[in-house]
Amino acid sequence: MSIKLGADEMRYIALFEGLTGARIHDCIIHEKGDILTFVVKAGDIGLAIGKGGNKIRRAKQVIGKNIEVVEHSTDPVEFVKNALMPAKVRRVNIVEREGKKIALIDVEEQDRGIAVGRGGKKIQRAKKLALRHHGIQDISFV
Repeated sequence: MSIKLGADEMRYIALFEGLTGARIHDCIIHEKGDILTFVVKAGDIGLAIGKGGNKIRRAKQVIGKNIEVVEHSTDPVEFVKNALMPAKVRRVNIVEREGKKIALIDVEEQDRGIAVGRGGKKIQRAKKLALRHHGIQDISFV
């Protein structure tokens, strides 16, 4: 699945890679442009965050936006779990319904709010990422 990036996304990727040393697969500019989500290469999440969160804090200051990082995985189950972090996802089942790939997730009850996010924003971002990276059209709770 090929991901199309615009000039702004490519500029943010170059800046974030330069600041953190992490390799980036994707960048999404969300909502009103106030949040960026970077999909980092598997194994580079520590580089992106830095010791005690110092690299991600620095990147937020330089870029002037809130930043989320999601670790890439070629396994759609792992990818969905990563996209919903820090919520504890017990299980992800990828099913096909009416020709659509859907991820059914089972989340620890106390983490359901974390998985959904304020105003449903976290789950919406996860859905966008799952579609872009694994062709999963929806994520829903079981």
